[in-house]
Amino acid sequence: MPDISVVLPTYNERDHIVDLVAAIQVALPAGTEIIVVDDDSPDGTWLAVQDYATSHPDVRLLRRIGRRGLTSAFNEGIALSAGRVVCWMDCDFSMPPEKLPELVEATKRSDLAIGSRYVPGGADVGHSFLALAFSRTINLFAGLLLGFYVHDYTSGFIAARRHVLEAIPLRGDYGEYFIDLMGRAQRKGFSATEVPYTCMPRRSGESKTGADVWGYLRRGTKYVATVLRLRFSPEAEAPPDDDHEEPG
Repeated sequence: MPDISVVLPTYNERDHIVDLVAAIQVALPAGTEIIVVDDDSPDGTWLAVQDYATSHPDVRLLRRIGRRGLTSAFNEGIALSAGRVVCWMDCDFSMPPEKLPELVEATKRSDLAIGSRYVPGGADVGHSFLALAFSRTINLFAGLLLGFYVHDYTSGFIAARRHVLEAIPLRGDYGEYFIDLMGRAQRKGFSATEVPYTCMPRRSGESKTGADVWGYLRRGTKYVATVLRLRFSPEAEAPPDDDHEEPG
C-alpha cells in the first residue's frame, strides 16, 4: 500500500503532464502513487500518460469519457487512491512539485497541509494584478466571515490525511470546492497547517478562473455564495458539481 497518493486532474495538458509526473516522482519517495484523472482531453493527454505508465507502475490513468468537472475528477481520483496521505495540485507547473515533501511532512502534525500564497514566505507571481486583487479580496472576505483558519481559501494545493477526505467528500464547482472543504474542515475540528509557496506563471493555456473583469465577477459571485452558505447555512448542501468546467 502506498504511503502517499497524488491525484492530478487534467484537460489538455499533454505538453507538460509527463514532465510534471516525473518531477513529482523525483520529489516524493519511491512507491508514491500518482493517479492522473483525464477528462478525455482532445489533445491526447491521456495517451501521453498511458505511454508513460507502461514503464512506471506507480502511475495510474483514469480516462473519463462522458464525464467532466474538476471536483468530480478529484472525487474519482481520491476514491481510486490508497495512500495514507492524498495530495493534489494544478497540472500547469504554477504549483512547484518540489513543495510536496514539505506538505506531506506537515501532515505529521496536522490533518491538512495547505500550500499558501498568503502567509509569510509565500507569493504569487503567476497572476495578473487583476487576478491577484480578485484572489486577495475573496480570501479576505472568506477569512472575515469564516475565520482565518487558513489564509488561502482558494489554494487548491494540498496534502490531506485520508480520514479527512473520507469525512468530507468534495463538493461544489471549479474553485468553490476548496473554500467549501476548508469551511467544513474547520467546523469538524480538523487541524490545518499552511506551507508557504510561490505561485509561478502557468506554462501554457489560460486560467479557468477568469480572463477579464466580467469573468472574475462571474466566478466571484459563486465564491461569495459559497462563503455565505458556509457562514449562514452551515448544514445546507452545496449546489451540484458543474460538469461543464474543465480541470487543469
